[in-house]
Amino acid sequence: MRDKFYITTPLYYVNASPHIGHSYTTIAADCLARYMRKKLGEENVWFLTGTDEHGQKIQRAADAKGLSPQDFADKTSVQFKELWKALDISYNDFIRTTEPRHVKTVQKVLDILLKKGDIYEGKYEGLYCTPCETFWLESQLVEGKCPDCKRAVERITEKNYFFRLSKYQGWLLNYIKNEKEFIQPDSRYEETLSFLELNKLNDLCISRPGERLSWGIPLPFAPDHVTYVWFDALINYISAVGSFDDNDKYHSKWWPAELHLMAKDILRQHTVYWPIMLHALDIELPKRVFAHGWWLINEDKMSKSRGNAVNPLEMVQKYGLDAYRYFLLRDVPFGSDGNFSEESIVKRFNGDLANDLGNLVYRTLTMLEKYYQGAIPEKGKLNEQAGKIEEKIKLLPIEVSAAMAYLDFSLALEHIWELINMANKYVEETKPWNLAKENKTDELKSFIRLLVDVIREAAEHIYPFMPQTAESIKEQMGQDKINKGKPLFPRIENPKPGA
Repeated sequence: MRDKFYITTPLYYVNASPHIGHSYTTIAADCLARYMRKKLGEENVWFLTGTDEHGQKIQRAADAKGLSPQDFADKTSVQFKELWKALDISYNDFIRTTEPRHVKTVQKVLDILLKKGDIYEGKYEGLYCTPCETFWLESQLVEGKCPDCKRAVERITEKNYFFRLSKYQGWLLNYIKNEKEFIQPDSRYEETLSFLELNKLNDLCISRPGERLSWGIPLPFAPDHVTYVWFDALINYISAVGSFDDNDKYHSKWWPAELHLMAKDILRQHTVYWPIMLHALDIELPKRVFAHGWWLINEDKMSKSRGNAVNPLEMVQKYGLDAYRYFLLRDVPFGSDGNFSEESIVKRFNGDLANDLGNLVYRTLTMLEKYYQGAIPEKGKLNEQAGKIEEKIKLLPIEVSAAMAYLDFSLALEHIWELINMANKYVEETKPWNLAKENKTDELKSFIRLLVDVIREAAEHIYPFMPQTAESIKEQMGQDKINKGKPLFPRIENPKPGA
């Protein structure tokens, strides 16, 4: 393993406000970045996010609001930054595709690939879906409409520039077969592999004529054309952390990325276009591309256009930031689709957070106040049940580490909650109030000190998932003396209808 860790989210498209799907990817990336900072040190982790701001959808959205595309992009980009602040996202860099550092790198990439003969001019005729900014074959249409968004397509003929994807299909197929960890989870690996085995890659049309679309990065060798938004956007992963020298060699302290994180609907761009682009530029590939599932509402994909998008800020205001973060990372194995409902959030809140974690912390602090005036007792002899809990404390870092290596956030949290639940069971079965009555002072000391150790260990491990809760626990537990506050998660007694 390298001693550096570079993680990215996709660049979010600024044609509409952020929703739960954006927050899911970014919270997962944040959790992993925080976890790796603990492991490798702050200075060895780089977490990149940002916004994708070119293309026809942006131009049309800006026109509809009576704004210039740049003004429109400025306004929406800020919404993402504000949301990340509200969700306590610890990114190191936020890149926008309208920034000079990105524009310069995109134009350099285009120049290099043209010199290599990997970009050529050609005529394009195809069926084009403007909302998806995608050309489709007749055979791919569903009832004559775009297979993705089900809207009408238009036939377009124009002169454009093409990138020779087809030239590298054999290389990519071999690479993916040999590097089984490159695409995860396994279902996405199989999906990409079968796509490459069953289809012949067409060369990628990477430009749009300026008269049809002016909002984009001009091609350095054909300023009357702008760069296709997907070709432009993918380059952010290298434009943010490095640059090319005069010999067209790319240099970066951070590259290759350990992990590109995204939702499954943009898998192909990241596992077909992007690896080939990098290979053609003689740049090492990222170590891993992980495409997670979608949050569904009643089995239907959540999206702005369907009118069922959930606003993350509303969820945070209603249930608290850490409860929202916990629910997203615990409720569904990362990689699978999940059904979103407020009923499920309330269930997790009242069960895992209020009854299990919150109750353990509060009752332990109360006992420390009652029996030791808030001072933390020293370790003592352990009985058999306590010994098992002590073993679990030692085992927990190994279990969490193994789960995090596979981005199994849900399993990592399950391991932490096993320890919390062992401690709660220990309280019920030991009945510390009886130990106090019977003046069993040594047993009581050992018992309460073990609970303190459990809570400290749990707080250490929940930090990447729920940073504010972890900090609150550490503050209340103190070093030698406690500082008891209010219960961490007061139960939600009467959830509103629909929740």
